Amino acid sequence: MTEVEKVIIVEGKSDKKKIETLIKEPVAIVCTNGTISLSKLDEMIEQFFDKEVYILVDADESGEKLRKQFKREFPQAEHLYIDRAYREVATAPVQHLASVLLGADIDIYTEYL
Repeated sequence: MTEVEKVIIVEGKSDKKKIETLIKEPVAIVCTNGTISLSKLDEMIEQFFDKEVYILVDADESGEKLRKQFKREFPQAEHLYIDRAYREVATAPVQHLASVLLGADIDIYTEYL
């Protein structure tokens, strides 16, 4: 198996399923299931400290809370933002998600662009 260099952290399984189909390169997609404890976060930081980590969460209150926590505890992670109009990663159009991911240098299947 090829070593995964990039990690995308999302909130839920539906977010994971949605973006998994768009990505062409080996990327680990990790679900926080909405909230994350400090110990779980510490585990993640330890696990991914040498990887490129992207945070892609919903544009809502719980997503913002999670984002703040990551900014504080994991400042080297890069934050990806979906348009607030879509609110949720799972319901955002695939073209929008593909262009957000592409903007972060993540290889996407071109048919989604």
